[in-house]
Amino acid sequence: MYPEFEADELNAVEEVKRSDSVKGVRAQQKERTRRTIIDAAFCLLCAERGFTSLSLREVTREAGIAPTSFYRHFKDMDELGLTLVDEGGLILRQLMRQARQRIVVEGSVIRTSVDTFMEFIESSPNVFRLLLRERSGTSPAFRAAVAREIQHFVAELTEYLVATTGVAHEEALVQAEASVTLVFSSGAEALDLDTAYREELSERLIFQLRMLSKGAYWYRKEMKNRI
Repeated sequence: MYPEFEADELNAVEEVKRSDSVKGVRAQQKERTRRTIIDAAFCLLCAERGFTSLSLREVTREAGIAPTSFYRHFKDMDELGLTLVDEGGLILRQLMRQARQRIVVEGSVIRTSVDTFMEFIESSPNVFRLLLRERSGTSPAFRAAVAREIQHFVAELTEYLVATTGVAHEEALVQAEASVTLVFSSGAEALDLDTAYREELSERLIFQLRMLSKGAYWYRKEMKNRI
């Protein structure tokens, strides 16, 4: 089949293929274990416990691995915590991007965005708790990481406002920052509410964001009239 190859050359090629296959399997196994550790840490978080109260042994026990195996995936618990913060921010941003796609079908920008955010609070409360707690926690590295995630969120909303309303970037940024502040504050309150009260909170948040949006609109109009 390969007349130009000698038998030993063919064997070498097959050996390389087998080696690459083994490496691929090991990489997949390593990624699965890493994922299991991350999920275990999120699972241990609750209203009574923050990340800083978790121990390495607790996390590895929840993940079903030996404590020594942890260090093949993370340098220490701080690195795991920063990974959780990054992932929490990414999950939230992805959901809000999906909300902007839902807007095309459902129509209302603010209501759809708030509904999506509250769905996130309900389905992933521990993820949001992590962002809230570490935003004002004792670790400077964690505070900086959460601040970066919030700034990513603000930046995406700013770009959306510029693209959909044509306002100047500076004005869109101020509106985005105010909107995110309102949303995070309501999210913190929503964590401890039952469904009925959470719906009331959602309606209040929608009203607040609409007032903010209307105020921004009339402010811009007033500024133009002064020119």
